Amino acid sequence: MNPFLKKFFPEVYNKKQMKGSANQYCKYDNQLLQTFTSSLYLAALVSSFFAATVTRVVGRKWSMFTGGLTFLIGAALNGAAENIAMLIVGRILLGVGVGFANQSVPVYLSEMAPARLRGMLNIGFQLMITIGILAAALINYGTNKIKAGYGWRISLALAAVPAGIITLGSLFLPDTPNSLIERGHPEAARRMLNRIRGSDVDISEEYADLVVASEESKLVQHPWRNILQRKYRPQLTMAIMIPFFQQLTGINVIMFYAPVLFETLGFKGDASLMSAVITGLVNVFATLVSVFTVDRLGRRKLFLQGGSQMLVSQLVVGTLIAVKFGTSGVGEMPKGYAAAVVLFICLYVAGFAWSWGPLGWLVPSEIFPLEIRPAGQSINVSVNMLFTFVIAQAFLTMLCHMKFGLFYFFAGWVVIMTVFIALFLPETKNVPIEEMVLVWKGHWFWRRYIGDADVHVGANNGKGAA
Repeated sequence: MNPFLKKFFPEVYNKKQMKGSANQYCKYDNQLLQTFTSSLYLAALVSSFFAATVTRVVGRKWSMFTGGLTFLIGAALNGAAENIAMLIVGRILLGVGVGFANQSVPVYLSEMAPARLRGMLNIGFQLMITIGILAAALINYGTNKIKAGYGWRISLALAAVPAGIITLGSLFLPDTPNSLIERGHPEAARRMLNRIRGSDVDISEEYADLVVASEESKLVQHPWRNILQRKYRPQLTMAIMIPFFQQLTGINVIMFYAPVLFETLGFKGDASLMSAVITGLVNVFATLVSVFTVDRLGRRKLFLQGGSQMLVSQLVVGTLIAVKFGTSGVGEMPKGYAAAVVLFICLYVAGFAWSWGPLGWLVPSEIFPLEIRPAGQSINVSVNMLFTFVIAQAFLTMLCHMKFGLFYFFAGWVVIMTVFIALFLPETKNVPIEEMVLVWKGHWFWRRYIGDADVHVGANNGKGAA
């Protein structure tokens, strides 16, 4: 929004107002603006390591509460900001909240869900994120119309609404049976498992699996050191590579720079915000597709189909921009042409939203055994946030220098990650978390890392993974 840029980023505002500034690619190239955007993700990266300890020692719900509270304070600071320092401190506090929430929520959902519904329920996490992105786009579109110029304050302060919900809501959440056993409350864990599975379901086998997993986890004194052991190599590889690849799809270029990107492509102020609303709507509905198909089609099929769709879309968008703006960045985009760009960006967003978006959080959260689960999820979150930070910090500069080639750059990464999934990710649908080791033991590549002595599946003896 112009009043926001004028107050905090006058250089960007002045460059935007210059009629002679013909190079569309470099209009927003500003390190301070990128630092404002990316500081959240750097804070999330650091805080996720502290969140792992909180999640393990005091439970998943209190980790969520901590995240919600810091997010609430950050939203208040951002809404009341009078200078760039206040703005960035608020943004950092939002990042701490994101780090705690991303660490605890997927683990909480995976532990509470029955195996046959785990994918659907865990993707509810990503679905709510997409609804939040859409809400943010709609709020920005509405507050941008406030003539007095304070719309940006309302936009930033409204982050307090979801922050308040998670802060208060976490107080009413029960802790997971896994966490209760881990912290020495076996009877409370049995009651909780009975409550969430239903009184008509025999929980004895699942409870026995949890107890076995807990007993093994107590033997692990240093989860951060143990996660480096050979038998955890498959899970550690996925916890690093999946979030790394997720960010190199280029999705954050589209989602948190959508108005900037569309304006760069020749859309005017309101039109660029409306285009962001359209991609936000596509994001929500495509994530719903994943919710209803992930436990039927499986993780691998969605990964591979989504990757193929994203690849084609990025190549088309890069080519369309190349034809109109070339390497000079000078040109106009007619309405019909612009509509084609939006269409293929929407196809790209849809492909991400039913594959790498939700599955990038689901798969790492469900593959770790209890003894290293918080450490594993912290690695997942921190790698995700590290590369989100790198992309956020570098994108506007990359766009300025790489021009339309930026889309080809991300398309190249989509090829690599799709091949990686095809070769190295086994199917994990319908497998109880405590029996996931059998999946790795049966994989053509990873079985060399899993010894017979490493396979312990408790009372089920592997029936649930068959």
